[in-house]
Amino acid sequence: MGTDLHDRSDAEQTGATAPQPRSAGYAVKRTVLGRALSTASLAHERLGKVGALAIFSSDALSSVAYATEEMLKTLFLAGVGALAFSLIVPLSGAIVLVLAILVFSYRQTIKAYPSAGGAYVVTKDNFGLVPAQVAGVALLTDYVLTVAVSVSAGVAAVIALAPAAAPWRVEIAVMFVVLIAYGNLRGVRESGRLFSIPTYVFIATVLVMIALGAFRLATGSLQAPTEVLPAGGAGLLAGVPLFIALHALASGSTAMTGVEAISNGVPAFKPVEWRNARQTLVVLGVLLSTMFLGISSLAAKLQVHPDFTGRSTVIADIGHAVFGTSAAGHLAFVILQISTTLILVLAANTAYADFPRLASFAAGDEFLPRQFTTRGHRLVFSNGIIALSAAAIGLVIIFGADVGRLIPFYAIGVFTSFTLSQAGMAKRHLRIREKGWRVGLLINGIGAVATAIVLAIIARTKFAEGAWIVIASMPVLVIMLLRLHKQYEREAIELERDLAAFEPPAGRSPIAILLVDDLDPKTVHALQYARTIRVGRVIAVHVEQDPDRTRELQTSWRTAGLGEIPLRVIRGGGDDAASIAGFLAAYDREDRDVIVIVPVPHSRTPAARLGDRRMGGRLDRALLPYPNVRVTLVRDHPDGVHPLQRDADGRPVVRLETRGLHEAVILVDKLDRATLQAIEYSMDLGATSIRAVHAAADPARAALLVDRWTELHAPVPLDVIECWDRDIPRALERYVISLTKETTEVTAVMPRRYYPKFRQRLLHDKTSRRIQRALGRYAHVDVADVPYYVRTRRESPHPESVAAPGG
Repeated sequence: MGTDLHDRSDAEQTGATAPQPRSAGYAVKRTVLGRALSTASLAHERLGKVGALAIFSSDALSSVAYATEEMLKTLFLAGVGALAFSLIVPLSGAIVLVLAILVFSYRQTIKAYPSAGGAYVVTKDNFGLVPAQVAGVALLTDYVLTVAVSVSAGVAAVIALAPAAAPWRVEIAVMFVVLIAYGNLRGVRESGRLFSIPTYVFIATVLVMIALGAFRLATGSLQAPTEVLPAGGAGLLAGVPLFIALHALASGSTAMTGVEAISNGVPAFKPVEWRNARQTLVVLGVLLSTMFLGISSLAAKLQVHPDFTGRSTVIADIGHAVFGTSAAGHLAFVILQISTTLILVLAANTAYADFPRLASFAAGDEFLPRQFTTRGHRLVFSNGIIALSAAAIGLVIIFGADVGRLIPFYAIGVFTSFTLSQAGMAKRHLRIREKGWRVGLLINGIGAVATAIVLAIIARTKFAEGAWIVIASMPVLVIMLLRLHKQYEREAIELERDLAAFEPPAGRSPIAILLVDDLDPKTVHALQYARTIRVGRVIAVHVEQDPDRTRELQTSWRTAGLGEIPLRVIRGGGDDAASIAGFLAAYDREDRDVIVIVPVPHSRTPAARLGDRRMGGRLDRALLPYPNVRVTLVRDHPDGVHPLQRDADGRPVVRLETRGLHEAVILVDKLDRATLQAIEYSMDLGATSIRAVHAAADPARAALLVDRWTELHAPVPLDVIECWDRDIPRALERYVISLTKETTEVTAVMPRRYYPKFRQRLLHDKTSRRIQRALGRYAHVDVADVPYYVRTRRESPHPESVAAPGG
């Protein structure tokens, strides 16, 4: 066995026929998103501290626009009145204290886990995979809510500036989500450029507002927008009941959401990644604390009442009072509102930076569908971005883009992840006992306790307002992920457990059984394909549905000069798959392999393709008891390649070509029982030469495949071709058509893992279908599906059907 590691993806280098133009869908994707980025450029798609602060801190910084307001709303709804203004600053100070603890705690996490220090990774490393799913579900839920809350708050800022937009609240929010998703689908650099300017304008405007407000208060030139009432009350809680104060604290704790984003995105920083991430985190903590305390202090001094009509916001009222009514003041107020709107909308970008990456981690551990591990056109995890957008849009529509209705669901997830992450770091210090571990243990231990206390407060005070939904749904989601993981485990056991070294087949020529529905171009092409491969005999089989049609087929078969190929008719109707299985049971196969050839037209309607897939599934299941029977779908080529000719009397005439050179190419994704079965099938074809090819979209996966190929003594050479843009169908298309200059016929053999249940099929991508469409456009390139039926746990396996290929 030889292994050839090279790049045959460029048709111009090989001198092969140029590939057909890309599909319309690809053209649209390139136009909208830009050219595809090379996998090799991933290392260059990094962020400096300035860009990283804009991307990873927008969620945390934007929360100052509504955190103070949510505390005031909670206190006013509880009926404490002016006492709220005596309590708002102490509560904000308590939140800032917890924030400082978190910043110091996550500095430890970033250094310990520079590859990505999110709660999922930390919890998995210290507590195991199952607790990690709790952290993962908590964070994924929080990210979805981050998008929904941020864009809804952004819409509120728009309405505060332009009240006429109120009737279109939901539509505007949905538009914001779509725009953010588009920016992220274009890639990291583009999103960094898009989001940097609004973030820094917001920071500058708020800091100027706080500084100007403090100056005007000190000089006595700032007047409250409403009459200042005596706050009354004294002591720590200013006379407010403890539960109400804790309720307000829970509402304001949303200011801390997003602090973990930098630790989740350490790999996105330029080197030295962990050092740049730690410095950026400190800057975030200082800015967030200053802005939050400043806004809360101004709200208390000016006694800004929350607007329950949704027509204004606390930060808007503060800005209007501080900047005044002059032309310059009005311009500053407009800038504040516009920057607030943008930062709130762009705060969703923090979730877009972290949700896809976290989903890829979980999918890599097989707790989410594997599609989440795939990098898209622009090197981002496109499936994660699309899933996040769909979930957030659903929440926005359900809750009418109302921040007040969404807030009760918020922060449960993020504080759950805070607690697990800090507890995991504490355990790591105890386990490793590295230099300075006692200080680290103290910091992370305090962080775990502090966040656990806040989590308990949020869960208790927000429970009746809707937090119970999140609390109840998290265990359900974790159970679903665990079941999905078990499903993947069962499939891996079925496909990969106890693989033996390859043993060549006996070498006896197989029997080809051609299924014939009518004598048409697709059947003629399938007949030509049967002449191209090495078989002991070819038998045509027709399942009768209409006796008149059967007689017409038999007449056409004789007059077409196909007498050398016997046409057998199966009568009795019923299910075609069962009829064919019955024929095989009665037919003397002489212990030979049997190739069932199913002619497939070049183009079909969606309904017809669905019918074909259902028929193929029934046929696979019906033939499962016969381990030496394999199904090959031979797709017809475009019209004119194998036309059905007619004589002077109009009778069909079929002229089959003499067999020429024939190359079999096995399209390999990974080495398992399905691939070994495809290798055995390829050896039965009697091709002039046989080779295997793997499109290396993931270099690490390609290296593992090469090692397994050698270990199991696969008897055909393996070519590993570069797939720089992760467009696997395109790379394989270039490779296969480069062979057509040297051969008469090329058979692309595709191992197809057939999953009987619909929910199983959802867990796997549809790359094989795209490959079939790409290769089906070329004359003399046949796509042969070699299905492997992956059983479920409840099915009774046939011992002989799970034996190693060649056995």
